[in-house]
Amino acid sequence: MLLLKNNRQKDRQKMHSIILASSSIYRKELLSRLKVPFNTFSPDIDESRLANESIPAMVERLSQAKANAGCLQNPESICIGSDVVAGLDDLILGKPETHENAIEQLAQMSGNEVIFYTGVCVSAPSLSFETYHLSPTKVRFKKLTEDMIEHYLQKEKPYQSAGSFKAETLAIALLESYECEDPTAIIGLPLIFLSQKLIEIGVKIF
Repeated sequence: MLLLKNNRQKDRQKMHSIILASSSIYRKELLSRLKVPFNTFSPDIDESRLANESIPAMVERLSQAKANAGCLQNPESICIGSDVVAGLDDLILGKPETHENAIEQLAQMSGNEVIFYTGVCVSAPSLSFETYHLSPTKVRFKKLTEDMIEHYLQKEKPYQSAGSFKAETLAIALLESYECEDPTAIIGLPLIFLSQKLIEIGVKIF
């Protein structure tokens, strides 16, 4: 009887193990804030935009693809997939990778409104559960001078951040306004929605 009870406890723990389908250090830090154990998995998916695909549709597709890739490798787990795309109208501002590309991006965003679309998918096949949420963040940039751009890039080097923008650092000083439902969304993972859904499917946060 005791062995049966222990096996049930192990099955429950295995079923509720959490997989973050991302190699992002920012998402890992964000999920760590919830104080729940989790592992990471790096999904190998093509993140190219499809023909005639809107930015919100792209974010949803990629978030779900990442979560589903995690579930294929870990079918008894709760898998989290997320994606962030910065959009200037219909123009996607990806990770700049280089200093020169970052200068070009910030010059494009100067004086304009940019929307950072953050999607998160929570999938748990063993619980017959999957949900998706889009959390947009609207930011309006000041008129940026060359000196402002150069100073920011030298200080932060945001070459792996969508739109060359790291909201949790000096980049906030580049803005005129900031509008969002969840301040963690623009960093990479909307924790308000995510924590609600994890609690809903049995993850003990409190």
